[in-house]
Amino acid sequence: MEILWILIAMAMLVVIMGPYLRRRRAGIRLAVPGSSDAADPENYGFARQEQLDIRVPGPDEDLMDALENVRRTGQWQAASQLLAGTPKQGELRWQRVQAFGGAAALELVEQPGTGAPWLKAWRLEAEKDPGGAQVHAELLVQQAWRASGGVGSADHRIILEEAREACRKAALLAPGDPVPFITELAVARALGYSEAEFDALWAKIIDRAPEHMGAHLAALHYWCEKWHGSREKADAFAQTAAARAPRGSLLAALPLFAVYEHVPEVVLTNFWGSATVTRAVEGALYAVGTARPDDPMSAHVRHMLLWCLVPMGRWAEAMEQVRHVDGYVGALPWSFSDDPAEMYAVYRALAVAGYEANGGSPATLPL
Repeated sequence: MEILWILIAMAMLVVIMGPYLRRRRAGIRLAVPGSSDAADPENYGFARQEQLDIRVPGPDEDLMDALENVRRTGQWQAASQLLAGTPKQGELRWQRVQAFGGAAALELVEQPGTGAPWLKAWRLEAEKDPGGAQVHAELLVQQAWRASGGVGSADHRIILEEAREACRKAALLAPGDPVPFITELAVARALGYSEAEFDALWAKIIDRAPEHMGAHLAALHYWCEKWHGSREKADAFAQTAAARAPRGSLLAALPLFAVYEHVPEVVLTNFWGSATVTRAVEGALYAVGTARPDDPMSAHVRHMLLWCLVPMGRWAEAMEQVRHVDGYVGALPWSFSDDPAEMYAVYRALAVAGYEANGGSPATLPL
């Protein structure tokens, strides 16, 4: 993802030279702090950088309450109750399992050996609880990536093998639930499943949740050039899913994620105006425009759209994405940054500056 670092470096020049931007003809120029022309995201009611939530892509108050409960009390029941009431086939269950697994992994990083006592108790006291089994499997996957000596190390592989077994045990506890198999997609990518093995795993997911956007995003990684596929295979996977997507499905946005995964190392100006990028963006805009307002995956698509619309200079559309997702940055592309909140804030500031450079203002941004 060298392009991300190139874009960050370019954007950070703006931040270093001054936090305010102004309008001057068709271009974006730096403004003196306090100037009446200064573009300030806070004028739009957007969250301050330090207030941005890096854990989730969008609001989920029930999840936040449960996470706070298990953190404060050290008890697992609130997490179990939330997952028990979350539909199996929906996107929300996968996101919540990821969030609980991520919270446990972070606690263990901060407190090796003693962190996440609630998850340990959950597994000991409710061994047959499918929610606890799924969170445990997700924890192992995240531990393998975060603290195992890196990809290819012996510890990395050992933890992934343990995660694979945990996924399979979790699947036995919840027939019909695609989440354990979706979690195993990360294991398949890291352990290098053959295409036949991967296809067999994918078939189990499609049988249970054929339009699951989160599953398709996880599977797309396997087919990318940097893992076990190629640019052509990833694009074919994304385009096929998009073509089959019914109206209202966010799968129409999958080609945009394939673009993200294969941005060239050297990005020329015309890349952002290419037919491939334009088609992917239009598909993603169509997807979020026709999806249910409460679709939990819409935030993932809007974050990716913001990343793409800013260098394309499509300021009003970029601001529309900020309007929907601001406050939360737990999604690609920000989550691959060392400081997701900072990276998002830079793109947001550029979107505001470009919007105002072309006549926009807080008064003209739709509510």
